[in-house]
Amino acid sequence: MKIACIDVGLKRIGVAICLDMSIVFPQDAILRKNRVQASNDVSAFLKEWQIDKLIVGLPKDGSSSDEMERRITHFVSLLELGDIEVVYQDEQGSSFEAKEMIKAQFKDRRDGKLDSISAKIILERWLERDKKVNKE
Repeated sequence: MKIACIDVGLKRIGVAICLDMSIVFPQDAILRKNRVQASNDVSAFLKEWQIDKLIVGLPKDGSSSDEMERRITHFVSLLELGDIEVVYQDEQGSSFEAKEMIKAQFKDRRDGKLDSISAKIILERWLERDKKVNKE
């Protein structure tokens, strides 16, 4: 099963993929000029990699989580998903964790590497949760 994860932000969309249910690879982030361009770029990525399942980071328990949840679910509704299953995963703390992981390795935060590391973390969390659920 091929799985992708997106971390939807207002300026960039972090992207990560997992092709074997174990190793997650961050991809180049999608720079967001507007939601139509961004949704077209994400849809093209999903089609190119023949993704079966899309994990979408969703903020929980934050001060603006309701507004961001509305924006993210609207963005997902713009995607050309076909038969791709969509699963929402709590992304709380993933950006902070990504910053801690890479510390000063990347000087330009606008290039999206941090966003894709966040997507990698979100996908790894989902994989871990999925393994626990399937074990029980």
